[in-house]
Amino acid sequence: MLEELLKRPIVPVIVIEDANDAEPLAEALLSGGIDVIEVTYRTAAAGEAIARIKKAFPDMLLGAGTVLSPEQADQAIEAGAGFGLAPGLNPDVVDRFQSHGGVFIPGVMTPSEIEKGLTLGCTFLKFFPAETAGGLPALKAMAGPYVATGVKFCPTGGVNLANMTDYLNLPIVASIGGSWIATKQQIGQKDWKAITRQASEALARSKAVK
Repeated sequence: MLEELLKRPIVPVIVIEDANDAEPLAEALLSGGIDVIEVTYRTAAAGEAIARIKKAFPDMLLGAGTVLSPEQADQAIEAGAGFGLAPGLNPDVVDRFQSHGGVFIPGVMTPSEIEKGLTLGCTFLKFFPAETAGGLPALKAMAGPYVATGVKFCPTGGVNLANMTDYLNLPIVASIGGSWIATKQQIGQKDWKAITRQASEALARSKAVK
C-alpha cells in the first residue's frame, strides 16, 4: 500500500454527508484519472461511505482521514480502509493501523513530531496545516535534516491548484492532499462532472512537475 500511495501525486480529501454519494463520487474521481481517495471521519456517514466504495471499486486506494482514536481506526479498517491519516500524531492510532497491516500517515508540523513519527515506523507524514504552518519555506527548512531518512511528506491544508506544483517540485514531497478537488458543496449538489473536471485538471497539473 505504501509503495502504491507514493506513486500518487494527489490525494483528494473528501467529506461525505450522505453515504449514497459514495459510489458516484468515487466514479467521478476515477473518470478524472484519480484512483485514490481519503474519506474523512468528519461525518457519521464516513464508515458506510468507505464500505460502499470498497465494495464498488475494490481496486481504488481507499483511505480514512481524520482518524482520531483507536476506535475510529478499528471502524475504518473494518469498513475497508487500507490506509489512514490524521491531523496529528497519536501513537495508539498508528499502532492500531500498523497491527492490521495498514499504513498510517500522521500529521506533523515540528521536527520533534517528525522524529516521533519515524520512531513509530511512519516514513510517510502529513504536513498539516501546510500553509498556516509556514508553507513551502517552512517545510523545506524543517524537513531538510531528515532527507537521508527517506521520509516523504503529503502537505495538506491550504494546498490548491495554484500552489500544488510548488510543493510537488520539492523532492521530499510525494503527494499533496486537497479538498478543492471535490468540495462538500459540489458533493451535496451531486455535481459529478465538476469533480471529474477538477480531478483531471489537478492530475494534468501534477504531470508538469520537474
